[in-house]
Amino acid sequence: MNLPSELAQIAAAFDQPLVFATVSGAHLYGFPSPDSDYDLRGCHVLPVDDFLGLRDPDETEESLGPESGLDLDFVSHDVRKFCRMLLQRNGYVLEQLLSPLVVATSPEHAELRSMVPSLVTRNHAHHYLGFARNQWKSFERAPRIKTLLYVYRVLLTGIHLMRTGEVEASLPNLLTDYPQAGVAELIAAKKERTEKQPLDAASVERHAAAYDRLVRKLEQARDDSRLPLATEAFDELNAFVIRVRLRT
Repeated sequence: MNLPSELAQIAAAFDQPLVFATVSGAHLYGFPSPDSDYDLRGCHVLPVDDFLGLRDPDETEESLGPESGLDLDFVSHDVRKFCRMLLQRNGYVLEQLLSPLVVATSPEHAELRSMVPSLVTRNHAHHYLGFARNQWKSFERAPRIKTLLYVYRVLLTGIHLMRTGEVEASLPNLLTDYPQAGVAELIAAKKERTEKQPLDAASVERHAAAYDRLVRKLEQARDDSRLPLATEAFDELNAFVIRVRLRT
C-alpha cells in the first residue's frame, strides 16, 4: 500500500537516530477504515551519555494526535528496551520489526530482522492466545466488527507462527492459507465504515464457534511446534545494542 509522504517527514524529524519506523495497527493488519489513524512504531538510539549518570533515561517516546495533517499514534523505544522486548514472548515487537510498511530503515534494521529466526519461540503462542481472549471478552460485552477482526487476526497470526516460524500480520494474507467463513465480509464492512452495525445472534454464535475452534488450533499448533521453548539470542542482541550505541 502507498503510505502518506508525511510519515517519512515525521520520522525524519524525530529527535534521535532511528533504527527503523514502520506502520503497525489496522493498516498492517489489512483492515483500515477510511478514518483509521496511523500507528507508527519505531526503535531509536539514545546517546551513551544518557546511561552514564544517576538518572534512568526515558526509553520510550510517544506522541498521540494530529501531526502534519495525519491522525497519528507514534511510539518509539530505545534500542536497549526494544531488544529486551524481543527477548520476551512479545509478538507485537516482532510484527513491528518485520512490518512491510516501512517508513524509515537502516542497516541496523536489516541486521535486527536477520535475527528473527533465532528469536521466535513456542512461547509466543501465549501472547496471541492471551490477546485473543481479551479481545473476545470485549466482543462479548459489545459485539463489534473491529473487535472480532482483531480476534481472527491474532489467532491466525499465532497459528501461522507456530506452524511455520514466520510472522504474518495481514489478515487478508492469512485468509489465503486459512479461510474463515464470513471474515472477508467483515473486512469489507470495516473498510466501508459500517463496522458498528450490530451483528445478529446467529452471526455471533457462528463466530463464537470459530473462536473456540481457532483457540484449540493454536494450542495444538503450539504443542506440535518444532520451535524452541526459549531464545538463545541474548548474547547476540547484547552485542548488537553495545555496537549500535557506540556508533551514536
